[in-house]
Amino acid sequence: MKVETTAVAPQEFDGEAIVVGAWSDGALSRSTAAIDQASGGVISRLIELKEISTTRCDVTPLLAPVGVRAPLVVVVGLGSQDDQQPGLEQQAAGAAAKYLASRARKSVGFYLDLESAEPAIAGAMVGCVGQDLFRAERKLFPFDSISWNNVDPASVQQGTALGDSINTARRLVNLPASEIYPESFADECVRLGNEFGFEVEVWDEFRLAEEKCGAHLAVGQGSSRPPRTVIMRYLKGEAGSAPLGLVGKGVTFDSGGLSLKPSESMLDMKCDMSGAAAVVGAMMAISRLELPVNVVGFVGLAENMVSGDSYKLGDVLTARNGKTIEVHNTDAEGRLVLADTLDVAVTSGVDRIVDLATLTGACMIALGQGVAGLMSNDQSLCDQVKRAADRVGEPAWQLPMFAEYQEHIKSQVADIKNVGDGRWGGAITAAKFLEEFVGDTPWVHIDIAGPSFLAKPKPWIDAGGSGCFVHTLVELVRNR
Repeated sequence: MKVETTAVAPQEFDGEAIVVGAWSDGALSRSTAAIDQASGGVISRLIELKEISTTRCDVTPLLAPVGVRAPLVVVVGLGSQDDQQPGLEQQAAGAAAKYLASRARKSVGFYLDLESAEPAIAGAMVGCVGQDLFRAERKLFPFDSISWNNVDPASVQQGTALGDSINTARRLVNLPASEIYPESFADECVRLGNEFGFEVEVWDEFRLAEEKCGAHLAVGQGSSRPPRTVIMRYLKGEAGSAPLGLVGKGVTFDSGGLSLKPSESMLDMKCDMSGAAAVVGAMMAISRLELPVNVVGFVGLAENMVSGDSYKLGDVLTARNGKTIEVHNTDAEGRLVLADTLDVAVTSGVDRIVDLATLTGACMIALGQGVAGLMSNDQSLCDQVKRAADRVGEPAWQLPMFAEYQEHIKSQVADIKNVGDGRWGGAITAAKFLEEFVGDTPWVHIDIAGPSFLAKPKPWIDAGGSGCFVHTLVELVRNR
């Protein structure tokens, strides 16, 4: 998809469609006013008649308006100018792009006149790309080119980098487990590292054994496809400055193991590597943006399958940091993979860690499907993550990490067990388990079980993998 800037007046744009915005208070932006004037006031009249909706992300098409060269003008609602919620640019552009992508179009011009072009460009790129990777009849058709009115080349480059990175994370999640498994995911990391300029190191099952990653290996031992750990290094910051560590859960398919999931709960479990996909997308964006920072990404990859070699309830595992773990549920596997991956990050010398994982259904029960849970051992770092998420419009909410929750993961057989006592506080007890493996390193855990995979499309994005929190991670790194 080619993304470029244009100085052509909206009524003169010689493409298949143009996009303009409309505020709910009746004010017309410069480009919208130009189309309105060229067409004899059709937009203002239709807004007055409520034939054009100015509600945020509502889309209204105008076919062949008089005085406009493009055969189609799309008006996207922007809501109130006095109440601009974070994420407006990305969602409004995405909604218009998703509407236009319902059929193949070569050239679309965006004349939204919004304050920030970078998230709008990313939103448009995300909006026109769907999960229909294997359909003979596509539902969404990415444009050949997108032109942005009066946007500087730097914003075009930055928005393109962000949009491509979010779509890369989405593609990894949307591919079936027959194509994305630990080895192929690692190979994709190597390819992206070579293309975009970050170093990639892959640990195979033999290296994991040498490193005594007993928890990670246990999860993968029931699969014919052995586990991997991938370490991605981008070190373009101050020499000697400790890097930020980004850690992602990468269970490429989760059957539940011997604690087998029912079919309806297993169908979308290709998405259980969304945390790893977000880390890969963030590393790709950070590298493409050439940010002057030191960041290292770690992803732990495994398939949780059923076989005669599967790890069992009652097994006692020894993690890389020496802690012993009694297995009470083989479907609480992501925290076992993360246990060793977090320890790899800690011992690599990072000074702060942010991990992302589709970790618990309990987080969805607590916060709903659209909100991520934040849990941390360091309030300052958690505040930084929350501010970054707020700025880009990705909903997140902090949950408590009271010491009392630690009692729920104590084992009578080993140091800890891999689930809490019953259903209560499951998102937090899972985070307390992870806390056992970060030591004194400042750390934030983001449970993205809800927003990582969309059962239904939204106006600005197709169903399936959402690429959530790639943007938040990039924003966090930029403001480190």
